Amino acid sequence: MADKLLEEAYKIKDELIKIRRDIHAHPETGLKEVRTSTLVANKLKNLGLDVQTNVGITGVSALLKGNHPGKTVLLRADMDCLEMDELNNVAYKSTFPGKMHACGHDAHVTWLLGTAMLLSNMKENIHGNIKFCFQPAEESHGGAERMIEAGILDNPKVDAAIGAHIWPSIESGKIGIKYGSMMAAPDMFKLIIKGKGGHGAMPHTTIDPINIANQIYNGFQTIVSRMTNPVEPVVITVGMFNSGSAHNIIPEEAELVGTVRTLTTEKRNQVPEQMENVIKGITSIYGAEYEFIYDRYYPPVINDNKMTDIIKLGASQIIGENNVEIISVPSMGGEDFSYFCEKIPSAFFNIGTYNKDKNIIHPLHSPYFDIDEEVLFKASAVMANCALTYLSKENLI
Repeated sequence: MADKLLEEAYKIKDELIKIRRDIHAHPETGLKEVRTSTLVANKLKNLGLDVQTNVGITGVSALLKGNHPGKTVLLRADMDCLEMDELNNVAYKSTFPGKMHACGHDAHVTWLLGTAMLLSNMKENIHGNIKFCFQPAEESHGGAERMIEAGILDNPKVDAAIGAHIWPSIESGKIGIKYGSMMAAPDMFKLIIKGKGGHGAMPHTTIDPINIANQIYNGFQTIVSRMTNPVEPVVITVGMFNSGSAHNIIPEEAELVGTVRTLTTEKRNQVPEQMENVIKGITSIYGAEYEFIYDRYYPPVINDNKMTDIIKLGASQIIGENNVEIISVPSMGGEDFSYFCEKIPSAFFNIGTYNKDKNIIHPLHSPYFDIDEEVLFKASAVMANCALTYLSKENLI
């Protein structure tokens, strides 16, 4: 079956490249993926699938019913682009200024369409159902949560989910799998220190918010170095520090804005309280007030071990066991596939695209990011075989 899948996938290789280049040239940001979702829906309808549009605003779902009873597995791809200009000099360069598929979602959409093409011709071999999820707004608005709220996991009830991301540090032709925590919760915070302004020559008459903010900044790092187990990754980064209007004026306020990255739900819940304890302690010493806003974005991506076993087996049958790498260190980046992980047994994995000979060497979110298009048909076959492996190994879950 695996050999046949790869053979059939190779037959649609050129079509997949054409689809990917079309999507790449016409990138759309979160919840505005109208052209992309229309393209996706039309191709799925042409395959004879039961298609629903406008799921979670611009999302698309499609159901493939196998000829035999069984469970339902969801396969997910995200559709949105980033707000940035593309600097690649390629025929399929973004035609929309200020928008670019620099995170590879054009590839994600393409290989999942390829997966649907492959599996729609194999209904007689499918025990159960496969639900295809083309999700909006991974980069900004939590499209996965929106689609879950819209019922993507119901009718029929979804038992497990599989997703994948293009990954520029893994060699093209290989995939990376990770057991347990794979990606972090990318939370955000904003802190406003409210002091008392005055003349720069008379600091004793003021409550200097810049001085206080500096001490809080250093205090935040003690949460990482002295309040956290050294083998448990935590990141607290201040990306914005805003204060003051002139060289000789002590301002009224200082603002710190940043991100917190954690890999477990337990630590994710601890850090905001620890941060506020630091803030309270330091502001109280100097008589300042503060406003602390902590926004929880996506949860951490925590893979189900048995589902990860299925990815390992299904991918190995397509690309060979030697091309399946075990990721030892999680990424502190975030991914809203985590919402599926919270609801049902799920696994997320990386599909390599690094190819020095083709100058495919740039990281995600780079204006020069591109992919090795040879991975598209292989990824379609891998995703298809992983779905079939799950449906044929119900006893594992």
